[in-house]
Amino acid sequence: MVVEPSLSFTSTPPPTQCTRFNFRTFRWMQTMIFAIEEINREGKLLPNITLGYRIYDSCSTPHQALKAAMELMGSEMGSEGETQGNGTCHGTVAAVIGDGGSTQSLVVARFLGVFHVPQVSYFSSCACLSDKNEFPAFLRTMPSDFFQVDALVQLVKHFGWTWVGVIAGDDAYGRGGANIFADEVRKLGACVALHEIIPKNRAQAAISSIISKIHSSGTRVILVFAVEQDAAALFDEALRHEIYGLTGIQWLASEAWSTAAVLSTPKKYHHILEGSMGFAIRRAVIPGLQDFLLRLHPLNPDALDDPFLIPFWEEVFQCSLGRGHNEDGKPPCSGAEELGSVKNIYSDVSQLRISYNVYKAVYAIVHALKAMRSCVKGQGPFPLGTCPDKDTIQPWQLLHYIKQVEYLNSFGDETKFDENGDPAAMYDLVNWQLRPNGEMEFVTIGKFDETTIAGKQKLQIQEKNIEWNGNQTKVPLSVCSSICPPGTRKAIRPHFPICCHDCVVCTAGEISNQTDAIECERCLPEFWSNEERTACIPKQVEFLSFSDTMGITLMAISLTGSFCTCVVVVIFSCHRTTPIVRANNSELSFLLLFSLTLCFLCSLTFIGRPSEWSCMLRHTAFGITFVLCISCILGKTIVVLMAFRATLPGSNVMKWFGPAQQKAIITVCTLVQVIICTAWLVVAPPTPHKLMPRESAIVILSCSEGSPVAFVLVLSYIGLLACICLILAFLARKLPDNFNEARLITFSMLIFCAVWVAFVPAYISSPGKYSTVTEVFAILASSYGLLGCIFAPKCYIILRRPEKNTRKHLLSKGSTERF
Repeated sequence: MVVEPSLSFTSTPPPTQCTRFNFRTFRWMQTMIFAIEEINREGKLLPNITLGYRIYDSCSTPHQALKAAMELMGSEMGSEGETQGNGTCHGTVAAVIGDGGSTQSLVVARFLGVFHVPQVSYFSSCACLSDKNEFPAFLRTMPSDFFQVDALVQLVKHFGWTWVGVIAGDDAYGRGGANIFADEVRKLGACVALHEIIPKNRAQAAISSIISKIHSSGTRVILVFAVEQDAAALFDEALRHEIYGLTGIQWLASEAWSTAAVLSTPKKYHHILEGSMGFAIRRAVIPGLQDFLLRLHPLNPDALDDPFLIPFWEEVFQCSLGRGHNEDGKPPCSGAEELGSVKNIYSDVSQLRISYNVYKAVYAIVHALKAMRSCVKGQGPFPLGTCPDKDTIQPWQLLHYIKQVEYLNSFGDETKFDENGDPAAMYDLVNWQLRPNGEMEFVTIGKFDETTIAGKQKLQIQEKNIEWNGNQTKVPLSVCSSICPPGTRKAIRPHFPICCHDCVVCTAGEISNQTDAIECERCLPEFWSNEERTACIPKQVEFLSFSDTMGITLMAISLTGSFCTCVVVVIFSCHRTTPIVRANNSELSFLLLFSLTLCFLCSLTFIGRPSEWSCMLRHTAFGITFVLCISCILGKTIVVLMAFRATLPGSNVMKWFGPAQQKAIITVCTLVQVIICTAWLVVAPPTPHKLMPRESAIVILSCSEGSPVAFVLVLSYIGLLACICLILAFLARKLPDNFNEARLITFSMLIFCAVWVAFVPAYISSPGKYSTVTEVFAILASSYGLLGCIFAPKCYIILRRPEKNTRKHLLSKGSTERF
């Protein structure tokens, strides 16, 4: 990790400092140096050429890894070269070995890929790095997690586990591998009991929550797909929660910690991790490596050039080299200590797995360099058979040769890369077994070989050699089955074993009153399930009531409209002799006001519990009153239109549209609606109706139309009269404004038609009592529209502008405006 300095932005920031010293990664670095010096010493692969190297510490952080890569690419090593000792390094950086972690390699690979600088990683296993479109220059000696996941899935299948937990580290390695495993294990037919992420900040509350979820899930097998530091944080928290009894868990280890000494050495983890198993990459015994590792000594003159040696020495011997007691209280040491006398992860060469990957990465690059130098002109891989310049190594050319590398090393292992830059996947299945001396031993109990020919098992296991958690000899059982309480039912997951089921709460309207019910029983139409889904209770009755908020609101609006209409009647009565009241037949105006009052009041019949009389009254009253209202407006419109025609010389048309004829028009129009409504009531009258939808907890009380045809006829007839009235008023809109009220009628009928056109789809789509609310709203809105458009302007003139309420003003033809 990196110590973040406090930046003042007034001076050069201090050099980056890393915290802690990782013996394991230091051994990987020394292995690379060992391989390079071995190649230089033998001189067989690259005769007369000495390999050089430059080492950067990424501190296991992405931004520090990217900084190192940028410094490496930005270093001036061009044609002038850089002298080191007695030799000279020619050209730019040929290849990069690293980084270790997948998260760090992601950022480095994106950067180096731009320059086509080959990068060979020894420990980055994230499957995402196999994407050559995004990482064209990335290769690795570490198998992709895709193959590791394949091995883990085969392991789960082999032992018949169908209830498996997954815990991942919060990085590209953990998240990517865990997601692939979860997807593949579901395809297998098993179930993922939990899928949790170990936070990088090691927040105790978050990790504690993971431990509690493990306990509550009931799973006995859990895969921890994380690096060893994240796994250690999880197990440390598990130790603090002994109450959960996690010693019975069978842990599956991802490759990153399957042979981690930091977890196997401390005895505090033994009772938790005993019996754990996981896949580890193939190991090898590298001759001479241990002696090379132990050669380090701070008194050696060459140690002055090694910035890692002194921190390493002080960490190994827990002392302060060449000084007195330091600020941490460590005792001083002279440097004469023997490194071989200390047993630690650095000097332990019994599990050379990642170190072996480092060794293979160095040799892969060297074999590519050898192939480049062996190129024959005319037979080269580049255009026209050209070969690379032997004195100037171009990274993109070397990248081509590394992709073609294929050789057998001294250990008999073949090294080559596929089209994604991945090596062949071969793993050892290791089992953590506790020995009588108290030490944990990694015992190989099987292997997984991705290159196995068809027809043979990729996974081979010697079950007799396995020791399970708690020193058990039987395979732990991990299946997802639990007792489903009343109110739920057993639901088999699609494509999952029958033993793996969920307890699904019965849907609304269904109940189960026994445990482990296979199906839920549906309640009778008049009943609904209670909240616990264990019993059926009567449904609630719903209708537009005078007591609920919606009913009270509509009733208040209706009574207000009736009151306003009565106020207009009073105003017109008090001013009935004025020209504006008499101008358009005051009798029609009073009849229209009376019909509007009935329209407002008829909306009250839609509120309240439906009964036989209310159902018959509400639609018929509505149909007749509205026809009466529209008939009066039609009569007024005809009078206005004909009155203007009558002013033409020789016209005698008004004798056909006198008061008697107007009354006859209104009577005939209304009588037609009366006949329709009477036939409706006789043939198929509206009746109370109970609507009991299966998916609803309520019984909807409403009035059925009885005869849909009659209902449509009633509405259609009202619409027909309204359309005729609108057309006539529209034709009369250009008459002088002071002489007629055609514009007012046109506006009122436009509003009326708009309301009822919008009513039809709203009425059809409204559920339950809201269909009744929609109809009442349409009645009130159209009634207010008629009252406001026709009578509000007249009342305004009567009350506020009496000077316009004169015969002279009404007969004036000046200042006419067009509609």
